[in-house]
Amino acid sequence: MRNLSDILNTIETDITSEKVSMNDLLEIFHERGFGFFLFFFALPAALPIPAVGVGTILGMPLLFLTAQQAIGRHTIWFPEKMKHKTIAKTKISAFTKAALPWVKRIEKLVKPRLEFITQGQISKLIGVLGFIMALAVCVPLPLTNTIPSLGIALMAIGILMRDGLAVLAGAAIGMAWVVLLCGIVIFLGTDGIDIAKEFIKGFF
Repeated sequence: MRNLSDILNTIETDITSEKVSMNDLLEIFHERGFGFFLFFFALPAALPIPAVGVGTILGMPLLFLTAQQAIGRHTIWFPEKMKHKTIAKTKISAFTKAALPWVKRIEKLVKPRLEFITQGQISKLIGVLGFIMALAVCVPLPLTNTIPSLGIALMAIGILMRDGLAVLAGAAIGMAWVVLLCGIVIFLGTDGIDIAKEFIKGFF
């Protein structure tokens, strides 16, 4: 099985045109499409950038993808119009260039294990958990999208590399944050959100 870094490098070697369509990427990654696209949208949101609105923008495609996982799809469905949407190859290349150093570090820890967690009926549960985390990513608070996005990115890496332990780690990290956020809202209400916001801002 190829490493994730090799998969990312595939984009550079297999696509020679200046623009890349969503359909091109689907053909390259095929059954690994869920893992790639989840990683593609989750990683930027996982970066600790205090920009309100970024989480919502990136959270919507994450919701779209995880919802399909949750209902048991094995390949991604895009509307025909969306399939032909293009992205400049320079942007894809910039993403892979930024992601590769992190991916190579993670690859030292990731390997095929507990593969049953990454496929079959359990993949539906992964989709459900990912969908809940994607909802948290959409919460319009600075930096609150970082941890659930990290959880989704880890699960995506686990799916790509057939590493069930990475999937479990991502699910644990992301859902722990969701539970914490819900607890703040339930017990402290809107005041709790303001306290959390000020607490997060205090680190920057």
